Amino acid sequence: MLPVGDGGARGVLHLGAVDPALVPAPRLSLDAVARRSGLHPDLVRRFVALGLVDAERDAMGHLVFDPGAPAALARVQRLRSGLCLNYASIGLVLDLLDRISLLETALHGRSTRSDTASWT
Repeated sequence: MLPVGDGGARGVLHLGAVDPALVPAPRLSLDAVARRSGLHPDLVRRFVALGLVDAERDAMGHLVFDPGAPAALARVQRLRSGLCLNYASIGLVLDLLDRISLLETALHGRSTRSDTASWT
């Protein structure tokens, strides 16, 4: 609570909790993502075009990224160098890894709601 007023009449201003849905998420520019990931901006653009990393366009038409984009780009680079996959194959592997993660989450949620023992 913060005091408000002109010094004579004192009132109290109540500040409620801020709804997280109303606060815009921080966004990263193409240059910031390229710098943080150690990649050339043109390669980042190519990854966006191939659907390997998510990006949106701002009001001026520039690419903007979520704060997790550098980590997603590092994942793509690890798959490329570690498994010697082409970019089309990396997209397929990323989709499969995301599906596995969703299934594991669902299985974990299901096992905590039942009395059966986990297989792990």
